[in-house]
Amino acid sequence: PTPGQRMAPDASSPPMKNWIAGPLSAARCAQMDAYFRATNYLAAIQIYLRANPLLTEELAGAHIKDRLLGHWGTVPGLNFLYVHLNRIIKEWDLDMLLVCGPGHGGPAIVAQAYVEGVYTETYPHIGRDLAGMTLLCKQFSWPRGIPSHVSPDCPGSIHEGGELGYCLLHAFGAVLDNPTLIACCVVGDGEAETGPCATSWHGTKFINPARDGAVLPVLHLNGAKIGGATVLSRLPRRELEALFAGYGYEPRFVEGDDPSVLHQRMAAELDAACARIQEIWRAAREGGQEGPVERPAWPMLVLRTPKGWTGPATVDGQLVEGTFRSHQVPAANCKKEAGHLAVLKEWLLSYRPRELFDEEGQLRPEIAELAPTGDRRMSANPHTNPGVRAPLVVPDWRSLAVAVPSPGAVDAECTRVLGNLLRDVFAANEAQGNFRVFCPDEITSNRLSAVFEATSRVAMWPSRPGDAHTTTDGRVMEILSEHSCEGWLEGYVLTGRHGMFASYEAFAQLVDSMINQHAKWLKATLEIGWRKPVPSLNVLLTSHTWRQDHNGYSHQAPGFLDNLSTKKGSVVRAYLPPDANTLLAVAAECLTSEHRINAIVAGKHPMPQWLGAEEAARAVAEGLSEWPFASTAPVGSAPAAVLACCGDVPTLEAVAAAAFLKERAPHVALRFVNIIELYRLAPADRHPRGLDPAAFEAIFPPKTPVVMAFHGYPQVVGGLLHGRAGCEDWKVRGYIEEGSTTTPFDMTVVNEMSRWHLAIEVLELTAAYEPSAGAHAELVDELRGKLAHHAQYIWDEGHDVPEVENFRFKA
Repeated sequence: PTPGQRMAPDASSPPMKNWIAGPLSAARCAQMDAYFRATNYLAAIQIYLRANPLLTEELAGAHIKDRLLGHWGTVPGLNFLYVHLNRIIKEWDLDMLLVCGPGHGGPAIVAQAYVEGVYTETYPHIGRDLAGMTLLCKQFSWPRGIPSHVSPDCPGSIHEGGELGYCLLHAFGAVLDNPTLIACCVVGDGEAETGPCATSWHGTKFINPARDGAVLPVLHLNGAKIGGATVLSRLPRRELEALFAGYGYEPRFVEGDDPSVLHQRMAAELDAACARIQEIWRAAREGGQEGPVERPAWPMLVLRTPKGWTGPATVDGQLVEGTFRSHQVPAANCKKEAGHLAVLKEWLLSYRPRELFDEEGQLRPEIAELAPTGDRRMSANPHTNPGVRAPLVVPDWRSLAVAVPSPGAVDAECTRVLGNLLRDVFAANEAQGNFRVFCPDEITSNRLSAVFEATSRVAMWPSRPGDAHTTTDGRVMEILSEHSCEGWLEGYVLTGRHGMFASYEAFAQLVDSMINQHAKWLKATLEIGWRKPVPSLNVLLTSHTWRQDHNGYSHQAPGFLDNLSTKKGSVVRAYLPPDANTLLAVAAECLTSEHRINAIVAGKHPMPQWLGAEEAARAVAEGLSEWPFASTAPVGSAPAAVLACCGDVPTLEAVAAAAFLKERAPHVALRFVNIIELYRLAPADRHPRGLDPAAFEAIFPPKTPVVMAFHGYPQVVGGLLHGRAGCEDWKVRGYIEEGSTTTPFDMTVVNEMSRWHLAIEVLELTAAYEPSAGAHAELVDELRGKLAHHAQYIWDEGHDVPEVENFRFKA
């Protein structure tokens, strides 16, 4: 439609006077249009009004909010779709939820939950009457009210939509292992321009209709973003058809601006799409098909309606409906400007609210009857507030533990050992089908390939000679898109199941903003009494910075921990286990935890093993602990210095430094502390796992120098210690943006975190304890000589000096 061509309906016109024939009867079409008008009206008054919701008084500036915060443009299209989904849910008894990509459409989804009755059931003080309607309006985008998006406050939401790009990923994650569920996912045409969304259309290549539900994408082309046209809205239909057919869909189009026409078109196309989904399910589940399930072409809808549909056609002589000017608040000066107030009044009355609501503010029963009942209401669908649907069975990891006869005596590949535990988790939960691993093409590279003894990669394409561990019924999801893997996992855990996202550490930062949004969701839901805790989102950061000496500088980036450390302590944990047994204990704890983001940093290369199974269990429970075997200060005595470490490579370097000091400077009473749970360093009033002052000072005595080797950027530790007294003497060494293709040990040297740098720091800070003047200075000179020799040696020979390569700690 040409913008502005159609004015809003005249307030005196009879309902659906232009009704046309189609799958809907005239009565049903009129009922659905009344429901559409009612929810549009409720959405509009949420944006504008603080009082007088049914216009029982002459509309005046006093009824208008002082700050008009909201977005109208996407609302009518969402309401139109919702009413049609309600109709088919009720008629076909479908199990369906809505993922609303255009989160700005919050007023629409709140209005729908309200007319379905779920909002009042959830918030009894917002009744289905005039007083409740008044409060519904006032609270929207109001201080201490509700946000303008489809936030956790909104019943039925698993996706806020504040950040665009991954609504489809959440939808696909939700339907995995949910064979009856249809996730209808609205993709706005602005969101369709984002990179994560472009890749997420490939989700159908991983959906097995024999065991999974279905995603019904609805691409909503309303034509505009905040300030201009959207790309897809300007494509001719043949290009859109080719685009989505190329993605593997059967696109069905609903286009126009006349409700009397569009109701029939939408009903017909939605019926056809849902019939196709059920046909795909039947073909995959009822037998008669030889070989593996083949990938079908799934249906999708393309809904093209004007932005700001049914709103003011023009304001101040400028086109609004169908343009970017309807994105937020049309007639925004209505509180003070009479002309804008008149526009708002005419607009609201065009919905004929007296026909829709009675004098008490209740939706008339003949209209309300259209909504489904009970759990079939999308705002009450159990998948949207599932809690933990079934606890994950995690076998006792101790049976997989590495035997450690003495600290440092044996080597192991930590993630290879973890792969054995994940394999057993897959096997233990096979019957309930509630565990998956998501990884961007790196399961084998990350040495987790033991999982293929219990499952395989899932892919809905024919296998070819040379393929390995790939079937249509696997439970490992691999696609070279960190956004897709993490987004699928979010959708999976938000609907009550369990999983892990494994990534190269450097490239996990691609999903930092997704982690931000998930952390906000978890924090907000903790504060909403009716929201149940969900399984934790577990992120394995491996192939990490310190052992990317072969790939080089581009792969050296430990910043995921920086971002995570800014989140509320109630919903985040960061673990840096030093060896395989502590990794097993950490993984078991994280996989069974709830309502958190757990980051686990673990290497994949052979590394010394320090702790036996029971020692590892205690160390993980404590989060940080003294290692007497690497200390020279007797347990309980006052040390001259504390040597701390956090991470597997930092632990190796710190142990080597302690060994040097024990041999060459035994007079320095050194306490060795290993930190597994990073946030134990934070004050207890900032993080639930933080140490209180007494416990912290018992380990790190005030005015005692602390030298710490840290896996990430040193400022992360500085931020955690902020607010603690007596931490001025901490010297933290970590990654300082130095690196290249080099040797493993040289990575620690160029970042000044090597064993020799750590030993130098301790010696310089404890000069007061030297047995004779200049003794420490001589050792420092010796260590600096080792650094110079190292630099020349690796250039000449291409590998690390034998002293480092052959190091073996002797307890």
